[in-house]
Amino acid sequence: MSLILLLSFLFFFGHYGSASPTVQTLDIKPQYFNPKLPPKSLSSSKKFEGSSDLVNLRYHMGPVLSSPINIYLIWYGKWSPSQQLLIKDFLLSISTVNHRAAPSPSVAEWWSTVSLYTDQTGANISRSVLIASEYSDRLYSHGTHLTRLSIQEVIATAVRSKPFSVDHKNGIYLVLTSVDVTVQDFCRAVCGFHYFTFPSKVGYTLPYAWVGNSGKQCPEVCAYPFAVPGYMGGGGPGALSPPNADVGVDGMISVIGHELAELASNPLVNAWYAGEDPTAPAEIGDLCEGLYGSGGGGGYIGQVMRDREGRTYNVNGRRGRKFLVQWIWSPVLKACAGPNALD
Repeated sequence: MSLILLLSFLFFFGHYGSASPTVQTLDIKPQYFNPKLPPKSLSSSKKFEGSSDLVNLRYHMGPVLSSPINIYLIWYGKWSPSQQLLIKDFLLSISTVNHRAAPSPSVAEWWSTVSLYTDQTGANISRSVLIASEYSDRLYSHGTHLTRLSIQEVIATAVRSKPFSVDHKNGIYLVLTSVDVTVQDFCRAVCGFHYFTFPSKVGYTLPYAWVGNSGKQCPEVCAYPFAVPGYMGGGGPGALSPPNADVGVDGMISVIGHELAELASNPLVNAWYAGEDPTAPAEIGDLCEGLYGSGGGGGYIGQVMRDREGRTYNVNGRRGRKFLVQWIWSPVLKACAGPNALD
C-alpha cells in the first residue's frame, strides 16, 4: 500500500501565522515533549487517531512473512557511505538475533508489534531480519525518473547481476532512490509503496518496497515532522531536529519502517488490511500515520524524546543510534502502539 502523506494545503488550517510548534502542557517526564505541528486535516491519510473496535482490520487468508526475513537492498543513484550506514543501522536494529539489544524503547521492540500478526497456520511474522545482500546502481541504469513499472525493471537488473540472488522463500527487495531521482507520484501522492514484482518484468513474483529520499524535492511532505512548509508562518524545514542530522534520510527511516511493516503483514496484498478494496487497502502503517507517541492526534505527534542537542527521537537502535519511527496498529490492543508509550 502506498504511504499517502501530506498533500497540497495540508498544513494550512490551524497553523497559518504560527512562528513555531507549540507544546502540549502535560505532567510528563522532562525528556519527553509533545509538539503540535500543522494538522493533517486535508490529507487523504487513513490514519485513525486513538483506538476503536470500529477499525475493521481483517485477515484475508494470504501469507505473511513468517520465515526469517532477508532484505536485499538496492541503492539506486548516488548515496554517501554515511547515508547508507544510517539506513542499514536502522534495518539491523529490527532484529536482536545476532547482536545485543539496544536500550528500551528500541527498534526491536517497535517491530514486536508487527510480529503479533499471524497467518492462517498461526505463525507469527518473523522477528529475525537481516540484510542478505546489497546492490548499487550508481549509473542510473533506468534513468533519473522512474515509474512504478520501471522500479520493477531496476529490481530485474539487480537480480540478474551476480551474486545478487533471487530469494523466493525469505527475500524482500528494498529499492531506495537517491535525492536526485524523481519517481511517479513521489511527493504528490506517495513517499513510498510496496507491492510484488510481475514475472513478465522480473521473471519472478517477489515482494518489494520502494522509498525515496525527499531531502531536496519535498521534505515538508515526506520528511515530516523534520520539515514543514516555509510559507506557513516561518516554520520552515527543521521544525523538529532530526536525530541523525539528515532531514531527508531521517525522514526516510519512518517511511521505510511503515513500508516494511506492511510488506511483512501483507506481502501479496491478500493478508492483513482494512477496507473492501485490495487495490487501495488501509494497512497496519496507514492506520497510525503521523503518530509517534502517547497523546498523539489532533495535530500532536505524541510524546517523544529529545536528547541533549535537542534532536527528536522515539526509539533506540544499534551502535547508539536514535530514530523517529511512526507507530503501528496493534491487533491485540486495537490501537496504535509503540515501545515509547507512557500509558
